[in-house]
Amino acid sequence: MLRTIIDSSEQSFGLLPLMALVFLATLAVIIERMIFFGTSVRSGISLEYDLKQVGRAKADEVKKLIQHYQGSVQSELMKSAIESRGQPAEHFEREVEESIMFQMRRLDRNLWVLDTAITLGPLLGLLGTIIGMIGSFNILGTSGTSDPMSVSGGIAHALIATACGLTIALVGVVALNYLNKRVRMVLLQMDMIKSMLISRLAA
Repeated sequence: MLRTIIDSSEQSFGLLPLMALVFLATLAVIIERMIFFGTSVRSGISLEYDLKQVGRAKADEVKKLIQHYQGSVQSELMKSAIESRGQPAEHFEREVEESIMFQMRRLDRNLWVLDTAITLGPLLGLLGTIIGMIGSFNILGTSGTSDPMSVSGGIAHALIATACGLTIALVGVVALNYLNKRVRMVLLQMDMIKSMLISRLAA
């Protein structure tokens, strides 16, 4: 098995190990982001419920919620609201929206890796296919060659590279679409929380 992997790597000029690294990076980002968004969405749902129980101008209760949700993207939103409490609603809303924009960096972190893998995977697979086909044609062009296995072996390696590239792209595009949906969900939650904070803390 190990010999087969080494032979495949050599015949692809190192492209298969490179695609394996791209795939591992893709999986690592998917797992990390799914854990992050799972926690963020649950925090948002819980915070919406808790804020409904908070009365108007009850800054102390909001501060308790900040401590309870410490570390979440929503806690930064509430910190900005506490610092801006008592101000006119328009100014209060601008301050909270600015806080939401700062949190976008946390929501969008590492998603570029998936976007890159979706494009890079098929391109690497296509390059591996071309390399495999060139090897097969070189064997066919060699005078006196009559071993069909030598030709079909190069074609097989070419198809392996294609399959690996498409696998990376398929996994990446499904995960990216799902995670983009989670980004939108968290942003909608923060918009809802912003409205609730305006009604409770703005002048």
